[in-house]
Amino acid sequence: MATEVVAGPARGWLARVVDFLREVRNEIRKVTWPTRDELRRATIVIVAFVSLLGLLIGLMDSALQFLLVTTVARLL
Repeated sequence: MATEVVAGPARGWLARVVDFLREVRNEIRKVTWPTRDELRRATIVIVAFVSLLGLLIGLMDSALQFLLVTTVARLL
């Protein structure tokens, strides 16, 4: 197939696992990790956003439930 890698003789599974782990280590070294302050600020922003979104969804749920329940109660 065209997607197969043309290489030397077939390698054992252990050699492939070792190669994979080496490649993972090399890729991890390329990562730019955030500083503690960047991580703290990002966490605060995410927690605030999720809290605000949860509050908004809760308020919308309560308002729609109140409107629909009172509307249905008036119809019956």
